[in-house]
Amino acid sequence: MIEDTIKTLRQAAKVSTMQEADQIWCVIAGNEEMVNNIAYAAITEKDRVKILCREHIKRKDSFVTKKFDFIMLYGDINKVRDLSLMCKDNGGAYLKIAPYYVLNEPNLILAVGPENSVKKFMGDCEKARLKVNFLIEDKTTGFIETDVYITTMLPEFIRTAIDPLFKMADIALSTILLSTEEETTQKITEIAKINKIFVIEFNKILKEE
Repeated sequence: MIEDTIKTLRQAAKVSTMQEADQIWCVIAGNEEMVNNIAYAAITEKDRVKILCREHIKRKDSFVTKKFDFIMLYGDINKVRDLSLMCKDNGGAYLKIAPYYVLNEPNLILAVGPENSVKKFMGDCEKARLKVNFLIEDKTTGFIETDVYITTMLPEFIRTAIDPLFKMADIALSTILLSTEEETTQKITEIAKINKIFVIEFNKILKEE
């Protein structure tokens, strides 16, 4: 009994220490210009923060191409906070992932996409009775870039006049962090693909660090 108590206390101390760690993960999503600024700020502070991955994502729905960028960072908690504030000031979405989640939640999954698509993705997971634990979410307050590619069929003088009107459409992104059981991870990623949601299995990123 005493040994079990000591073991429990040690584990609790480990979790507490990790929660107060100086290093933290952060994911940021939004339009390309905003993410370019975040990436530049991270590169100039490469001793304090590391870019783990970056993706430029395009998806076509009907006659609209939706474009957004996604970047994952790891580094000094104060620098990450500065970058997340820069993101929010420019209308982006961010999630700061504390070590607590890494220690206590199995099979973390990051998902990002247009808000309506993310809602449908979550609904489809629920319909499939998949065991998904919803952890944290953030949404963009600025809008992502879009192209209406039907305009390519119009005469150039008309396209020149109306094309800029569609460059920033009223479409917000939603970024979410989930956890699930290992056996359901593949099914969740399949549902995300059907809904054209960009997903990353967080555990795979940790193995690559």
